[in-house]
Amino acid sequence: MAHILIVEARFYAHLNDLLLKGARAAIEAAGHSHETVTVPGALEVPGAIAMASESDRYDAYVALGVVIRGETYHFEIVAGESARAIMALTLDGTPIGNGILTTEDEQQALVRARPDDKDKGGDAARAAIAMLDLKSRFG
Repeated sequence: MAHILIVEARFYAHLNDLLLKGARAAIEAAGHSHETVTVPGALEVPGAIAMASESDRYDAYVALGVVIRGETYHFEIVAGESARAIMALTLDGTPIGNGILTTEDEQQALVRARPDDKDKGGDAARAAIAMLDLKSRFG
C-alpha cells in the first residue's frame, strides 16, 4: 500500500473540493492511503511537493489546483511555471499526477473538476499511481 500526498492550491475552493473528491476516491479505490496539504496557489504546489519528497514519508504526489485565464499575462506565468516545475520533479524520479487545471473560464474548470464528469482530480491520482508503479518496475 502506497501513501500519497495530495497538494492542493485552494485559490478556487469550490472547484478544488471537486478535484479533491475525485482524487481521494481514486486513491482509496486503488487501496492506498493519502494525506492532503494546502498551499496558497498553483505556483506553490511544486515547492510543497519538493519539500515533502525530502521527508521520504510519501510514495507519490497529486498536484491539484485551478488556474483560470484573466485579463493579464499572469495566467501564462502561473500555468507555465507550475507545469514546468512539476515536470522538473518528475524528471528527477518523483511520481506526480498533475491535476492543475488551466482553463479559459470557470465553466470549463467546473466540467473538468466534477468527479461525475471529466474527473481530472481522479485522473491525476490515477496518473500518480501509474507513475509509482512504473518507478517500482524500474527500481
